Amino acid sequence: MAAHRTQNILIFGATGLIGEFIIDAILASKGKEFSRIGIFTSNNTLWTKSDEIDRLKARGVEVLSGNLASADAVSEAYNGFDTVVSCVGRPIIHHQVQLIELADKHPDVKKFFPSEYGTDIEYGPSSANEKPHQQKLKVRAALKATKDLEYTYVVTGPYGDADRGLFLSARPPEDEAGGTFDVKRKRAVLLGDGNGRISLTTMRDVGKLVVAALLHPEEAKNRALRVNSFTTTPKDIVAEFEKQTGGQSWSVDFTPLSQLKQLEQQAWERGDAHAGTLTLRRIWSEGGTLYEKRDNALIGMEDSVDSLQDAVKRAIEVQSKAT
Repeated sequence: MAAHRTQNILIFGATGLIGEFIIDAILASKGKEFSRIGIFTSNNTLWTKSDEIDRLKARGVEVLSGNLASADAVSEAYNGFDTVVSCVGRPIIHHQVQLIELADKHPDVKKFFPSEYGTDIEYGPSSANEKPHQQKLKVRAALKATKDLEYTYVVTGPYGDADRGLFLSARPPEDEAGGTFDVKRKRAVLLGDGNGRISLTTMRDVGKLVVAALLHPEEAKNRALRVNSFTTTPKDIVAEFEKQTGGQSWSVDFTPLSQLKQLEQQAWERGDAHAGTLTLRRIWSEGGTLYEKRDNALIGMEDSVDSLQDAVKRAIEVQSKAT
């Protein structure tokens, strides 16, 4: 059976970190490729992010509100939408299981994009045991168990951005052993020996890649798309920061993989909220973002993504605004 072509999209988590970039990219194609765009959000968000909600309404977005855990509210919200794009954050990833079950039963919904944007949770045999992957693995299992629902996992690896906690961000000195690129202090702490390759995707590219996947239904049907903006090394990232911050050498230290694993274990033992981040950074440092070939070309995005230079330029701008 031919893959379903998306027309009407309902987005969950549209006002979150990655959701803002995804809905912006989708809205850029509204009218040309997509007809009806809606978001489902909580009543609390209507108040706490009222300015953002008003901006979305001004761009023609339908705003539906309710309790994400309410089957009735979600089922009613699905009316008239053929595709669901989830951008929910890690704390509520588990709610997607019910969203998927309800979508599979709904006569209008034909396709579901779960909130995958990040580390490949089925990269290798050890992936099944990684603590941060457990809820997403349950989501994938729920999708594979559906009868008629099409799905796509957009796997991007870590975000190549400098917003708080992201790969190109400046971490506080007391946390810098977990990796940092600090523009103000011209200071970097690199994971491993600094030569290990890593693939990154900027958040604005995540949005464009999701749209490209929606516009290539056959190529994206019922599979993981492993995409990225660029592949580089921590040492090359530092060199680019040095180049774009006046040419002065930065202070550079290293956190060996053995030390990173120790920090990770200690963080889990004391119940540290950042333990999952350390696990992900260890996975990336072990090569968990690398493939023989990325899937960008399958969806027409081989040459339409950001470069390392673009990402560093944006990272400098973000860090400069934060100081």
